[in-house]
Amino acid sequence: MGEIPAKPGVYRFRDPEGRVIYVGKAKSLRSRLSSYFQDVNALHLRTQQMVTTASSVEWTVVDTEVEALQLEYTWIKEFDPRFNVKYRDDKSYPWLAVTVGEDVPRVMVMRGAQRRGVRYFGPYSHAWAIRDTVDTLLRVFPMRSCSPGVFKRAEASGRPCLLGDIGKCAAPCVGRVTTEQHREIVDDFLSFMAGNTGGFVRDLERRMKAAAAAEEYEVAAKCRDDLAALNRVLEKQTVVLSDGTDADVFGFDDNGLEVAVQIFSVRGGRIRGQRGWIADRGDADVSDSGLADYVQRALITLYADTAPDAVPPVVLVPALPADREAVTDLLTEHRGRPVAIRVPKRGDKKRLLDTVGDNAREAMARHKLKRASDLNARSAALEELRAALSLPTAPLRIECYDISNLQSTEIVASMVVFEDGLPRKSEYRRFTIRQSGQSDVAAMNQVITRRLERLAEGSTKFAYRPSLIVVDGGPTQVGAAARAMRDLGIADIGLCGLAKRLEEIWLPDAANPVVLPRSSEALYLMQRVRDEAHRFANTHHRERRGRAMTASVFDGIAGLGPTRRQALLKVFGSVKRVRAASVDDIAKVPGIGRATAESIVAQLAADKPGRAVNMTTGEIVEGE
Repeated sequence: MGEIPAKPGVYRFRDPEGRVIYVGKAKSLRSRLSSYFQDVNALHLRTQQMVTTASSVEWTVVDTEVEALQLEYTWIKEFDPRFNVKYRDDKSYPWLAVTVGEDVPRVMVMRGAQRRGVRYFGPYSHAWAIRDTVDTLLRVFPMRSCSPGVFKRAEASGRPCLLGDIGKCAAPCVGRVTTEQHREIVDDFLSFMAGNTGGFVRDLERRMKAAAAAEEYEVAAKCRDDLAALNRVLEKQTVVLSDGTDADVFGFDDNGLEVAVQIFSVRGGRIRGQRGWIADRGDADVSDSGLADYVQRALITLYADTAPDAVPPVVLVPALPADREAVTDLLTEHRGRPVAIRVPKRGDKKRLLDTVGDNAREAMARHKLKRASDLNARSAALEELRAALSLPTAPLRIECYDISNLQSTEIVASMVVFEDGLPRKSEYRRFTIRQSGQSDVAAMNQVITRRLERLAEGSTKFAYRPSLIVVDGGPTQVGAAARAMRDLGIADIGLCGLAKRLEEIWLPDAANPVVLPRSSEALYLMQRVRDEAHRFANTHHRERRGRAMTASVFDGIAGLGPTRRQALLKVFGSVKRVRAASVDDIAKVPGIGRATAESIVAQLAADKPGRAVNMTTGEIVEGE
């Protein structure tokens, strides 16, 4: 390791065929690369996979961390390494663009790489949203929007196009305005789109009132209509930051195989654009730095090829990038002015960050639903599972089991069913573990035993035989399920477990897991089945825990049985609200008289130190 320099740089791992499989950067190449060549068993499993796949490593020394970031991005883009996170837009987003570099600038919809001499706003989700905005604003800012061919024909003929005739273009092509006057219109349009809206609205209001006072009603009517047009545009761009900040806000959702990214572009405190994509995590996240690494990759990917004025002064993220200083320096250098990367903790910015995160989760949910509805993808997934697990036929009915508990109390289990790759919710079942204090392993054995006993008995609730049983967990949980099947003499049902952390599939008595390609439809289906079982188990557990807590609060109150408890909670909604209510309020609940109400208030007051109830007035008295 002595020949590796202790300087900033970028390194590439190659496989035996010479293909680049991973690109990374480091503040010190010697320190970073030496970490890969320690005892392989001490490495993270994903890093083990990369190191054992690689046959050589090479590096390039640079002067600064910023240069390392730039070179790393360039190499990832060039070599597309399989072990790096891959951020790719799922489509080319449209931008509202103004060709400020031309003598007579034009407003238009543009896609693809950004060009010099063009001012961009957005991006927008749909091109029609841009055209609708532009069509409205051309009434107030009548700048050129025609193609070069139309502009030249109008110049040659001396007749403007239809937009010039209806007042939505100042017609510089025929000399109705000079290029300098048209440039002023363009500058006003750019200023409005940049967020300086208040001045234009106030100016139109002032001109409208002045024209009306001077009885110039046609001028006043035009100002009124222009003001309505501006307000229509502003209504579509909700104010989200009261201080008028220019910022880009990032949200992420990671499902283990893919990452959903959402970005809101806020200018002048208003949302001016939105974009998002689903990114492939790659075969492994070698750095294993989680969200911080996703944030860093997203920032570099988004801004590396954009125009300098597309980088805002503030970037809001859910976690700081892994190399915050280097990324900040890179964006500042690209923009030409300071850029701040922040994690908001409270106020408008925190609420907006949460909203963008919600959008990322919604995007991931839509992506999953779209993928699950693809018949070809589902068929491919089932066939891949059959081959990977050596099943005799494709598993058309899959049952997945998950255990949920709170410190070995209120242990419950869920069974979800997927038929032909789709959830069959009418077949879902819930189990309550009969003995408290059991481990998850013992609970899994009990649940599988109970389900298969019902199958053997021919119970109508469990009429259909599964092709494959999946348990949430690794070798220990699979072993518990396998023992239950052996004890019942069942050998013709497939069994496996899916370990959450590394998405490995474990078979009974197997020394090593089955590792499916991270891009495979089979792994996606398995993950979806396991996540559904986890969701169903947690929902059931929360319901039971809530009922148990409520029951314990009302235990010992004379005259308050299950029916009256239910009526009480139906009126007040929660124990907290019951606790805050007076005797008179509780006595109004149907079926509960004043004596029972006094008992309820006294019990709840006694449960909270420092509180008492005045039985004469029914008021709760706070003590010292």
